Amino acid sequence: MQHESPIVRRKSRQIMVGNVAVGGDAPISVQSMTNTETCDVEATVAQIRQLEKACADIVRVSVPSLDAAEAFREIRKQVNVPLVADIHFDHKIALKVAEYGVDCLRINPGNIGREDKVRAVIDAARDKNIPLRIGVNAGSLERDLQRKYGEPTADALVESAMRHVDILDKLDFQNFKVSVKASDVFLAVGAYRKLATLIEQPLHLGITEAGALRGGTVKSSVGLGMLLMDGIGDTIRVSLAADPVEEIKVGYEILKSLKLRSKGINFIACPSCSRQNFDVIGTMNELEARLEDVTTPVDVAVIGCFVNGPGESKEVDIGITGGSPSNMIYIDGKTDHKTQNTGLVDHLEGLIRERVAKKQAEEQDIIARQS
Repeated sequence: MQHESPIVRRKSRQIMVGNVAVGGDAPISVQSMTNTETCDVEATVAQIRQLEKACADIVRVSVPSLDAAEAFREIRKQVNVPLVADIHFDHKIALKVAEYGVDCLRINPGNIGREDKVRAVIDAARDKNIPLRIGVNAGSLERDLQRKYGEPTADALVESAMRHVDILDKLDFQNFKVSVKASDVFLAVGAYRKLATLIEQPLHLGITEAGALRGGTVKSSVGLGMLLMDGIGDTIRVSLAADPVEEIKVGYEILKSLKLRSKGINFIACPSCSRQNFDVIGTMNELEARLEDVTTPVDVAVIGCFVNGPGESKEVDIGITGGSPSNMIYIDGKTDHKTQNTGLVDHLEGLIRERVAKKQAEEQDIIARQS
């Protein structure tokens, strides 16, 4: 079932955020942001560890003050995932976190102030090989651009971004990525499409302030999906008014649906109807909850009856097709054995975990032979 994506990605310069490559031919990375009080080191570390467990590639932390910068120093010591410091206006904060081991600075050079302050930040980033993220947001455009355009437009977002890019160009600093986010899907998509033709740096995608879990997931999936289908995007953040872990889950599901990343179980499941011979929805809810820890790609079909079941099950690693009096289990696309409804979830989980272990052993075998 794991076919290659037909999407041809935009060619971009590659940067390194810690040990995660962004841009070039690197996999599209998935990131989130903590929503704890940064000065509460214990709470922030706990949330970052939850995000690490969910397989976040990168985590952003807001650092609004020098006190938060000192807290960041302790946070950095306790987690492994690459950390981006989100900083506005105060160049001293940027210099502090650069000293404390930050992996990327989210700071707009045009907002820092005097040229000597901008140069100090760029010099520190250059010295320590720390990339920057220029982050433009429709909700915080410069006043002169608001007057010029009357309202946020794609052209306004791109013009704002290019002002910051020009500053970095003048300082001969190319180690950066850019975002031009908006809460309106068409506005964000238009801005990213235009910016993609103007620079070679990687693009950080996001539909900002997308909404709560359900609405924000839909809006982000539509907006990011449009851009990703165009081959645009090197790292993504799904902005949800929800647990940050949900942002990682949704981000991976978006990429999985476009065959741009493969992580964990890829479920094909019918919505169920009166033909179903077992409780498809209950089975799916239980399997998803039990198998959240799995990161190895495995394709699983859970189909309630024999109308579409055999066809779907023949295309996956493991499939179940509902039948009376017994359900049919498929392994590698072939009928393998029958099973009853009693203990069905336990049986399926066992089969899936066996397949995961087999794939992991095969991967280790390949690595051993190559070394």
